[in-house]
Amino acid sequence: MSIKRVLVTGGAGFLGSHLCDRLVAQGEDVICLDNFFTSQKSNVAHLLERPNFELIRHDVTHPIWLEVDEIYNLACPAAPGHYQYNPIKTMKTSVLGAINTLGMAKRCRAKIFQASTSEVYGDPEIHPQPESYRGNVNPIGPRACYDEGKRAAETLFFDYHRRNRVNIRVGRIFNTYGPRMHPFDGRVVSNFIRQALAGEDITVFGDGSQSRSFCYVDDLIDAFLAHMAAPDSCVGPINMGNNREFTMLELAELVVELTGSVSKIVHRDLPADDPRQRQPDLALAKRELGWEPKVALRDGLEKTIAYFKSVNLEDFRAPTPNY
Repeated sequence: MSIKRVLVTGGAGFLGSHLCDRLVAQGEDVICLDNFFTSQKSNVAHLLERPNFELIRHDVTHPIWLEVDEIYNLACPAAPGHYQYNPIKTMKTSVLGAINTLGMAKRCRAKIFQASTSEVYGDPEIHPQPESYRGNVNPIGPRACYDEGKRAAETLFFDYHRRNRVNIRVGRIFNTYGPRMHPFDGRVVSNFIRQALAGEDITVFGDGSQSRSFCYVDDLIDAFLAHMAAPDSCVGPINMGNNREFTMLELAELVVELTGSVSKIVHRDLPADDPRQRQPDLALAKRELGWEPKVALRDGLEKTIAYFKSVNLEDFRAPTPNY
């Protein structure tokens, strides 16, 4: 079997670095492209001496000419504090990043995967959310740069597919967690763990009854690879996440238990346009990809907490003032 040349944009990020690990281990020739806005070079430092791994510092909003067989387009800040810090750049990353990678895929006749998001559903009026649901998104709110940027990217992917026969895959990612999360990314799992380990108050927004479903990173990478290996008719979009639902209060209490923390849970005002519920309907992923998540939240949190304990938080800058 021939070795594939695979480009991973955002490859030094949380998800991208885990994907690079898997692709390198499979023997593929991996090109990791990243501008290091929210990612860390340390995430892929262990791969730098591998002969089938290459790291390029580049911003996906600018064209780059590479010869590749497959592309995973993961480049985009994905935490609210990060993508709201520079909302115009966030929109550019989603839209121009899609245009540039799709152009490369068209030229190289490469297969291309788009890391979309459950945020395309907005504050959903249907629960759980199937791929057929068109969403309830505020196009002028503070989260719109990310929500609408990803929706526009999906549009571009399907137009390139219909008009130019580009071989696409679109996966809609729900909340994911695990080792290599940025400690200051502002996501609920990293916030709770960091606060608990420091003995600080754990901040729960609203009354804590809003719910999310949390997918461990290894399960998500399995979904990426399964989708890319699926028949060409399986373009998506396909939901990728864990369909076990937890409230924010339940998550906070579990983190306190697993860390043995003395932290107290305190409540803050709910941010604008924060969804009340988020849970994927995974029927399509099970049917088309033969995939479903395996890692229980407790087990995944134990591994994530161990990672947070193993790193020096002073090695991580808070990339934005909004975490």
